[in-house]
Amino acid sequence: MSFLVLLLAVWIEKFSALRQRVQRDGPWLRTLARLEASPRLGAHPWLVLLLTVLLPVSILGLILFVLGSVAYGWLVFPLHLLVLIYSLGRGDLIAALGPFRDACRRGDVEAAALVAERDMGVQAENGEQLLAGVQRYLMWQAFQSFFVVIFWYFLLGPVAALAYRLLALAAEQGSSAALIERAGQLRHAFDWVPVRLLAASFALVGNFVAVSRVMLHELLNWNISSAQLIAHIGCVASEVPEPELGAEGVSSLDVLWELLIRAAIVWYAGFALWTLLV
Repeated sequence: MSFLVLLLAVWIEKFSALRQRVQRDGPWLRTLARLEASPRLGAHPWLVLLLTVLLPVSILGLILFVLGSVAYGWLVFPLHLLVLIYSLGRGDLIAALGPFRDACRRGDVEAAALVAERDMGVQAENGEQLLAGVQRYLMWQAFQSFFVVIFWYFLLGPVAALAYRLLALAAEQGSSAALIERAGQLRHAFDWVPVRLLAASFALVGNFVAVSRVMLHELLNWNISSAQLIAHIGCVASEVPEPELGAEGVSSLDVLWELLIRAAIVWYAGFALWTLLV
């Protein structure tokens, strides 16, 4: 069932607007803000995370357990699909890159910097740093929006996928520095294995020797951030040249996107093979 849910999730992502209707974070974010502002709970970030992350995923686990014994478990299928769709990343990555790509094609560095800061939160002092930041944004968003979610869903089910997305929302939308730090630590633990599996996938579909050389130094490095690692490995695997705004810069984004698509095909092929064998 998990593989079928993963296939349907990709189809819905590409050809349906269901994701925008399912991904409503307002009630959860209001609850998080209220708990952070509470005089009693605000000073205990672990307790806030317990109430906003562990409690919802525990309730989901209980619902799945109950539905598993009703109607031969068929009611579990739509719930799996809805939770997976909710757990995917927010926004449209390709749409966010569109204005930046247009500015690069025109050679308008100032416009490119403005749209990169507005749409992606990327700031830089020059064109080279700007393009490198956008490349990093592309790789990180693809990883945290899709790859890490489907990894944990396939491995541990919708409970793990939902836990990751709630931790990500807490780390990105929280107002307390202590809570953001703890949510970021837990998120880093969730990222650690799948980001290295994705890097290994890049080695299979890209420059194997170059990726292997980098991974020898970073494979067990706990301190390197997932965003930094996946961006570096992606550029090495796809043999992207030194960052330079313009038509070549746009081409580098296309090359990285194609690398991500090839890696996704490898992952789905692996999921299918595992499903058939197990």
